Amino acid sequence: MSVSGVRATARIVARADGRGGTSLPVLEGEGPLALRRTRGSGSEARVMLVGAMSGPLGGDHFTVEADVEEGARLRVQSAAATIALPGQAKGEARYDVRLRVADGAELQWLPEQLISAGGSELRVGTRVEVGTGGRLVLREEQVLGRVGEEPGRSSSRLTVRVGGRVVLDQELACGPGAPGGWDGPAVLGGHRAVGQLVVVRPEFEARPVPARVLGEGAVVAPLAGPAVLVSAVAGDALRLRRVLDEALGLVA
Repeated sequence: MSVSGVRATARIVARADGRGGTSLPVLEGEGPLALRRTRGSGSEARVMLVGAMSGPLGGDHFTVEADVEEGARLRVQSAAATIALPGQAKGEARYDVRLRVADGAELQWLPEQLISAGGSELRVGTRVEVGTGGRLVLREEQVLGRVGEEPGRSSSRLTVRVGGRVVLDQELACGPGAPGGWDGPAVLGGHRAVGQLVVVRPEFEARPVPARVLGEGAVVAPLAGPAVLVSAVAGDALRLRRVLDEALGLVA
């Protein structure tokens, strides 16, 4: 690794194959970002993101891009949690995700948790463009620190546009040096796992999903346009996943 950290990009292009399925004409990974096609279901193609190295470490910059073309269906998962760690290079690590879903296409973006280990600094930026008539399920989960350790500093920004219109643009910063109040009752309330689920469906335009509270620490909120946001906090990653899975069953 150079003093400036590792730079790596992974790219996926999903395209309708004309026979009722989805092909992957582009499936490219670099360095720590390895992509593997797995067994799909029906017209859906499936890809596993495999971390071939530790990280991201301080100074690293990882980028993952997925482009789902009209008529294609893609499901992306990761083989294990991603752990942000302190590194020899100075500066924060960056992890950017760029997703594009065309009109009539569908993407399920379901990676495992991102763990902010003690001493790490990580900035995550996720931008999603969904065409009119596109369908999306996106899950993000963050765990602040491993068992028995204080968390590193993490900041994340998620922006979702549907049909060219912004339906969600939110940012969260946690850990040492983050703006005050991040661990207070109005934000995490002492919890160490936080996640969100964004679901975009054309039918939500005519039949919006109603707002509701799901147990303790989770809420369903309709967004402008055909989209809904589920936000949740929990004591650990396992409980957080259970809440988000329950919410997905209710709204999708």
